[in-house]
Amino acid sequence: MAARGQDAGEVDAGPVTLHARNVEFDWAGTPLHWMPTEPIASHAVSALNLLLPEGERWFCATYAEALPLVKDDKLREDMLGFMGQESMHAETHNAVLYEFLEANEVDPKPFVAHSEYLFRKVLGPREASTPREERQQLVERIAFIGAIEHITAFLGDYVLNSRWEEFDADPQMTDLFRWHGAEEVEHRNVAHDVAMYFGVGYFRRNFAMVVAFLAFWVLMIRGTKFIVHQDRAMPNRGTIRVLAGILAAMRRGSLPGPIRLLKDALRYFSPSYTPDKVGNTAQAVAYLAKSPAAKAAA
Repeated sequence: MAARGQDAGEVDAGPVTLHARNVEFDWAGTPLHWMPTEPIASHAVSALNLLLPEGERWFCATYAEALPLVKDDKLREDMLGFMGQESMHAETHNAVLYEFLEANEVDPKPFVAHSEYLFRKVLGPREASTPREERQQLVERIAFIGAIEHITAFLGDYVLNSRWEEFDADPQMTDLFRWHGAEEVEHRNVAHDVAMYFGVGYFRRNFAMVVAFLAFWVLMIRGTKFIVHQDRAMPNRGTIRVLAGILAAMRRGSLPGPIRLLKDALRYFSPSYTPDKVGNTAQAVAYLAKSPAAKAAA
């Protein structure tokens, strides 16, 4: 059976040449509750904007460090295409922080400062005493990027097939995450290929996924709570009530359910794991060809 939003006769296009796409969004008419009946789901998705700019920049900085060590021409080409797309994601989501969140009286700067510390200090390069230690630090970051990119790929597949229209979702915000999600599906092989090239083994790969998946949950809940706290139209909620609201939104279908998220994460632990099984390239490319933001920029 074809995935929701995917034509029954659609066949995966296989590998594609990766390139960054210009996009153009207008946030002037997008309300803070961009799914009007689902304020918690709106805030949970919006919270990703608090993390994505710094996270995407960290991806690019890590791959820029790794690139001179890669002798495989095809992998270098894929890495450059990946970096171009991630750089565009960073700048686009950074604009959302101020043109959408700040415009709706949510000050993103305190959380952004935490994101900067996480990606620049905690996960950034550290002083190394030997070239071997320096390389091991790089491989460690590459392992985490591989795990995170698996998460973003299955989230991208979810967004492409989501039911957000049933919740009267704002077209601009829907397009933002479907454009981004489609490119995550499109380049889903790159981070895994880079990890394999640098010798990330089975144990290190799986350890990175455990840490990344738990961190995803913690940061999503914290980010949602951060926005709820500044939302004048909602009563303030503690962490437990925010988590309960997220789980309720998942049951209604405005967010991916916890069982689906766990199953998608567990795919990564298979010794025969390959990103090809996550999402559909043809569906992703088809969406990118019709994305309103991409067409507006073109």
